[in-house]
Amino acid sequence: MSLDVKKLKVNELKEELQRRGLDTKGLKADLMERLKSALEEEAQEETSEQAEQEDAHNQEYQEEEEEQGRAPLAVVIALLFYSLSSLGFGTISHFKTAVTQTRPLSVQASKGDPFLVVHRSRTPQPPAEDEEENIDDTLVTIDPYNCDLHFKVSRDRYSGYPLTIEGFAYLWAGARATHGVTQGRVCYEMKINEEIPVKHLPSTEPDPHVVRIGWSLNHSSTQLGEEPFSFGYGGTGKKSVDCKFADFGEKFGESDVIGCYVDFENGDEVEMGYTKNGVQLGVAFRTTKEALAGRALFPHVLVKNCAVEFNFGQKGEPYFPPQEGYTFIHNLDLKDKIRGTKGPASKSECEILMMVGLPACGKTTWAVKHAKENPEKKYNILGTNAIMDKMKVMGLRRQRNYAGRWDVLIQQATMCLNRLIEIAARKRRNYILDQTNVYGSARRRKMRPFEGFQRKAIVIFPTDEDFKERTLKQTNEQGKDVPDHAVLEMKANFTLPKPCEYLEEVTFIEVQQDEAEKLLKQYNEEGRKAGPPPEKRFDNRQSSFRGRGSGNFQRYDNRDSYRGGFQNRSGDGGKRGGAPVKTRLASHILKTHNSKVQPPLFRPRP
Repeated sequence: MSLDVKKLKVNELKEELQRRGLDTKGLKADLMERLKSALEEEAQEETSEQAEQEDAHNQEYQEEEEEQGRAPLAVVIALLFYSLSSLGFGTISHFKTAVTQTRPLSVQASKGDPFLVVHRSRTPQPPAEDEEENIDDTLVTIDPYNCDLHFKVSRDRYSGYPLTIEGFAYLWAGARATHGVTQGRVCYEMKINEEIPVKHLPSTEPDPHVVRIGWSLNHSSTQLGEEPFSFGYGGTGKKSVDCKFADFGEKFGESDVIGCYVDFENGDEVEMGYTKNGVQLGVAFRTTKEALAGRALFPHVLVKNCAVEFNFGQKGEPYFPPQEGYTFIHNLDLKDKIRGTKGPASKSECEILMMVGLPACGKTTWAVKHAKENPEKKYNILGTNAIMDKMKVMGLRRQRNYAGRWDVLIQQATMCLNRLIEIAARKRRNYILDQTNVYGSARRRKMRPFEGFQRKAIVIFPTDEDFKERTLKQTNEQGKDVPDHAVLEMKANFTLPKPCEYLEEVTFIEVQQDEAEKLLKQYNEEGRKAGPPPEKRFDNRQSSFRGRGSGNFQRYDNRDSYRGGFQNRSGDGGKRGGAPVKTRLASHILKTHNSKVQPPLFRPRP
């Protein structure tokens, strides 16, 4: 998301400059000019960065081709057009130029050979860790470890905002404070500094700007108000706990200040109340000390497209005077504040668990259960299911009410997931990567950025009967129906992970390795015999040769027809039904592009 330098405050300008390693001294005009120059340089570098990302995709594709014993894409296409050139469809030199422009691989022609030779690019280095400024651990601040990956915490740790670019505008982002309380009468304040513009959202999006504020337990999820002992009051005038919503108070928004109060001195009960701009709204929640069982309640915020700021008591003057008898949490004695879980000190203490298995085999079920059984590790689950949970409206998942836009939401969730994985590799946390990961090359590509972590694979391999039953259950209960041809293609290409340079450990759940290998051979054979899917895959392309456009949210749905498990690996000399691969491919390409505007590469000679 581009920055509007003119709208930034002095502290925000300094934060952006500091993040870029630039000087933060001077008047506001100097800071603005300095940041503008930095942004212009970043814009100039954007093109080269995109080229590097494209090259990474190309490398991944080439690795898949080599791993599966076939020629790389560039070689296959070169062979095709070398044959077509004799029919008057352009020369091989024209095609070489087009390939190098369209697919920025390192290519050169071998001496005396008209075909291309592709060289693998160097493995990218793991990303550097995000630098975190050391702050006195006795202070009450927003906890950068105890928040969503897409929630940006300021340098002073008293304010923050969520990512809002593209699909992130649909997501809630939560954050908790570093300390909680178990006794006394305690309060804090939260101000909504800005409702961040999100013009790219559809006009029908309900409540694009909203904040939910309150209290939760240390091990609660970041989705405030959607679990037991997670208490939130939202800007829509609703309160919620355990996903039970009810009217409370009044609506609030930009520039409003909400005061949050908790009272442990009311006998056996614990009461939580709120104020809006200094005006009391009353008690919103009650629970018992017995139910809390000595667990601390932590300040917690959940935002959607809003920038917020906290006053835990660190400000010289509060936004509004607190209610009589209440103390700001910052001002409590250290012995009366409970520190939340601290993050790992180094990457070597962090682990990333990569789920491996077919759709609906039980990966997400295992991941959620494992995270719940190990709360001290605070696993961040990275997967489209977890992202869709953060797109909820009034605690409900969207698929039941968004039939016309479901595909769009899934696409946006997938784009968000890719960005979150990039962010995750820079932060010291524990992760569970909840995707299919059945391709060996995909596992290698995804694990490389997490070098230094404890990298482990968790293989979910149920019996064939259980797998079919779970697939049917998922379709009926969640409305998720992965196309049969996509599952068959994954079955054809499924390989089991083994300990290697990017995986230190592999654990099999349910069916163990020996039996899994036997069943996998059946799956491989089933997928290979199924043949290609009935639809024409070329028709779905948005750009280049591989269909990486914004409409291709499921990678396995848009693989080229000479890829994957359906590519004649039975050793029949490259033929199926009597027609050579390149002949059928040439016919397919020409037929697909016949009704479209033909690029120069496809125009016959005059």
